[in-house]
Amino acid sequence: MRIVYHLGAHCTDEDRLIRCLLKNRAVLAEEGIAIPSPTRYRKLLRNTAVQLKGAPASAETQAMILEQILDAPSADRMVLSWESFMAFPAWAVRGAFYEFTGERIRAFTNVFPDTEPEFHLAIRNPATYLPALKAKIAERGQDPNLVEADPMSISWSDAIRQILHFNPGVPLTVWCDEDTPLIWPEVLQAVSGHATTTRLQDCDDVLALVLTETGLSRLKAYCVQHPPASVSHRRRVITAFLEKFARPQEIEVPVEMAGWTQDYVDELTARYHQDIARIRQMPRVRFIDP
Repeated sequence: MRIVYHLGAHCTDEDRLIRCLLKNRAVLAEEGIAIPSPTRYRKLLRNTAVQLKGAPASAETQAMILEQILDAPSADRMVLSWESFMAFPAWAVRGAFYEFTGERIRAFTNVFPDTEPEFHLAIRNPATYLPALKAKIAERGQDPNLVEADPMSISWSDAIRQILHFNPGVPLTVWCDEDTPLIWPEVLQAVSGHATTTRLQDCDDVLALVLTETGLSRLKAYCVQHPPASVSHRRRVITAFLEKFARPQEIEVPVEMAGWTQDYVDELTARYHQDIARIRQMPRVRFIDP
């Protein structure tokens, strides 16, 4: 069995991916793809990993955990999604992005050492990610000042390099959260592994966030009358509708951090783009481009 770990990151997906796959679990099951409910595995896997202290689980333990997670007796592929696989929000940025993520993820994969792991990760511009993470921590009643780092010195490539180092041989798919409206079908297909001919239902959550109701309705009608001939064609159509019907507050995310000027935000964004270029060149990394 291949186990797919959708790692987050925080403030990117907000469980939209796993909710969409759960809505399509019946058709995916026909292809041998299991989509268990997160309530079945998030706490269970964390507690098991803590008990194992990083050691590989025995065959008996693996069988017991799988029995609690899966409805079907067997599957070729299972998707597990949790934005806190890499760290809980309060520990996400302590001098670096997800400082101990490589070891933590290896501890999770060691719950199922006899399976093939596969990782998937969305990254986000630090200029908007850091304020969003602080807000998320504050919503939990914790101190947002737990986010400690020099924004100019942290990089996603360092976290990804660590994941690859502690999990040799495991493939990693990466995409930018900012690109999600344009690449959502490709992200869903990469994570679930369903056939390219399979059509998933109720996949409009991401577009509904960035398009007005009128825009989304007209986009659907247009695609029915003029089915996109290719991935690039579909992206051009979506881009055209975004230019006309986008929700401004979703496309232009305001950055509110004390002491940050527009020049500072622009420099952070430029460094983010440089970091993306580094990630694209990493071995074992597949980058989903818009």
